[in-house]
Amino acid sequence: MNEFETLLWENDATGLAALVRSGDVAPAELVEAAITRAEATSHDINAIAEKLFDQARAMARTVDRALPFAGVPFAIKDLAMGIAGVPMHSGSRAPMFVPEVNSTLVDRQIGAGLIPIATSTTPEYGLRLVTESARFGVTRNPWNNAHVTGGSSGGAAALVSAGVVPMAHASDGGGSIRVPAACCGLVGLKTSRGRTPAGPLFSETWFGFVVEHAVTRSVRDTALLLDLTHGPDATAPYAARPQKGAFAAAAARAPGPLAIGVFRRSPLGLGVSRETLDALDQAAALAREGGHAVTEIDLPMIDRTFMADFARTVASSIAGLMRLEAVRNGRSILGDVERATRVLARFGEVMSAGELYAGLERLHAASRALIAHTAPFDAVLMPVIAHPPVPVGGMDARGVDETVENVLDRLRLTRLLSLDPIFSQLMDKSLWFTHWPAIQNVTGQPSIAMPVHVTAEGLPIGIQAAGRPGDEETLLSFAAQMETLSGWTCRRAPLRRPG
Repeated sequence: MNEFETLLWENDATGLAALVRSGDVAPAELVEAAITRAEATSHDINAIAEKLFDQARAMARTVDRALPFAGVPFAIKDLAMGIAGVPMHSGSRAPMFVPEVNSTLVDRQIGAGLIPIATSTTPEYGLRLVTESARFGVTRNPWNNAHVTGGSSGGAAALVSAGVVPMAHASDGGGSIRVPAACCGLVGLKTSRGRTPAGPLFSETWFGFVVEHAVTRSVRDTALLLDLTHGPDATAPYAARPQKGAFAAAAARAPGPLAIGVFRRSPLGLGVSRETLDALDQAAALAREGGHAVTEIDLPMIDRTFMADFARTVASSIAGLMRLEAVRNGRSILGDVERATRVLARFGEVMSAGELYAGLERLHAASRALIAHTAPFDAVLMPVIAHPPVPVGGMDARGVDETVENVLDRLRLTRLLSLDPIFSQLMDKSLWFTHWPAIQNVTGQPSIAMPVHVTAEGLPIGIQAAGRPGDEETLLSFAAQMETLSGWTCRRAPLRRPG
């Protein structure tokens, strides 16, 4: 293992960029080290959808070394964000899409000096909270590759955690930034709705539930990247409320005494592991150590009805996507997609527009109630994952669940999902691993996953802090303090450790 690969493994993106600016390392050396490590770890983690090695080498030769992240290797998720001429698979065996232009966010990332070396794996259309697909297989956790990375930005998290790149693009529609961050010992900020651009390929996804940002090794990387990429694109339908100052400045300053809530109840009423509750207790203890007032709270408006309305809204979005893909391809792609995706899309088709609208109105009402209820708190701590990262395949449908899916699929009895017992069974199977993250996708609040705990088996469990709408600055300042108190910046996954 060469010295540049060691530098890549040890440093965050901000640290690597400083080495480039000082002349201690060249962009080409960092990119080559990232490619070498990507190849060396590919069998261990299986996190790459498309290799961009030749393009990356060419970019490294010409990148402006004065840029904030000059020469820093990067990865872009294989979902929704387009790179001109690079196939986008969306984790599916359905026909790929090749964008003709870069997405605005990709242009901003490259404009900051980042060099994409690959696109990262995702489950089909980002629908699962583990990164396993028929198209690309299983993406594995660098802390223990018999376990999952979470999803849907699991490929991004695996590449960062394995030391291939120091940060990577990720997106979040129901926890897809925060769940992989929590599973892989990373920082993952789900931004406020409208904070980062989605265009020009999309205006919004899943009725605005989806946001784009990154998983990173450090809070300062998360903050600086947001400074360099935030703001609406030219066709955005809305934008987040303006911030007061630079996000990086917020991450660099002490937060002062804050009011912190702690929410530990499962919105689904399902079991929560002792390890997850230990991680939450550890986060609360760190907050107290930081001088903050910590109060246990409940969120009575967040219950099974809320989660069911969220799930039905996602189903309608996937049904619409399947219609759009049929137009693009000149045929239905339902035969190409995975069984669970097909069942979800068919369920989206049997809902009426009136049912969808009523569900959205209930979600909006619950969001208003939650924001008012938590207004006294600067942040609310809550779990991300209900259990430590599960073994690979641990969320596959088996037994009765598999039988139900097969019956619904083969006999096209999707209308049975209108029966609450069957719908509840499938919802619980889909969400038993992670009960909380969808809350902030619905409310539009920012929320940051912070690495705070490692189980006795050596698996990370992150905890999230949700903030007031539009207030990433307080979250970043608080998370940076938590990062210092926990000592997490010194921790790395053990996979192929240098030396």
